[in-house]
Amino acid sequence: MSRFRQAGYRLLGSRFDYLLHLRPVEWPIMAAHTAVGYLLAVGVVGAVHGERLAPAVLGLVLWVACLNGGTLALNSAFDRDEGDIAYLRNPPPPPAGLAAFALALMAVGQGVSFALPPGYRVAYAACFVLSVLYSVPPFRLKAVAGADWLINMIGFGTLTPLAGWASTGRPLGPGGAIVVLAFCPLFAGLYPLTQLYQIEEDTRRGDRTLARILGVRRSLEVSLAAVAAAFALFTWGALRTGWSSPETEWRWALLGLALLAWLTVLVPWRAGAAGWSSAQHQRGMYRALAAWAVTDLAVVLAWAT
Repeated sequence: MSRFRQAGYRLLGSRFDYLLHLRPVEWPIMAAHTAVGYLLAVGVVGAVHGERLAPAVLGLVLWVACLNGGTLALNSAFDRDEGDIAYLRNPPPPPAGLAAFALALMAVGQGVSFALPPGYRVAYAACFVLSVLYSVPPFRLKAVAGADWLINMIGFGTLTPLAGWASTGRPLGPGGAIVVLAFCPLFAGLYPLTQLYQIEEDTRRGDRTLARILGVRRSLEVSLAAVAAAFALFTWGALRTGWSSPETEWRWALLGLALLAWLTVLVPWRAGAAGWSSAQHQRGMYRALAAWAVTDLAVVLAWAT
């Protein structure tokens, strides 16, 4: 048991299991992706001066801790995983009432969201509904190949940065809309990679996840195609924003660097995937998450500075 878990159990006792199933290790990733929308809306200079910072911080906390944390806990309540799951190694058995706790946390976030602009409240409500459809029987769309993919493309991919933008109350222009939309196919590329190391456990449970239906080779090919589509949209958004002068070359270089990060992860993975173990696929997933972080940073620097 890690020192973090030891300290948590000493402090909270068995109640600490509820916090673990909110998977706080993932929160910085979600917070960063939500903050991308805020930075695109106000710009880096505006963020430095604290422009619309208070509503953005409130929106980020609600989105990350209440909505995202609640979604992951709700998922754990019905999955009852025994092996490692994303952002939680050696998960404890789901405690009694975890599903009710998760739904209550998400509902609290929805209630507080009424302190923020209407666009944020709508984005939160849409993700709330998608989370229930994803995890809770009889819907449980996470077990339906394709439906699980679509929900995550929309929810994490596009609605998350959109919520960060909407928390400021700023209108979403055409260029910004394309950039936010580009994260939808980008997450379409990431999502199968999060399932590859769990194919054996999903098979035992009978869940027909996207990666299980496609298989390892085709999952990686789909990921490559989706990432290509995402960067095609980023390119379109760049052109709509006016990246046509020599002074914008550095912005194109940042976008190219982000694409290179993805290719560095996916091309060797596709080439050697046939002989990879579950542990290797899991490490590949975390490398893909690093490529996602590089992309978030590149997009912020290229569009918000």
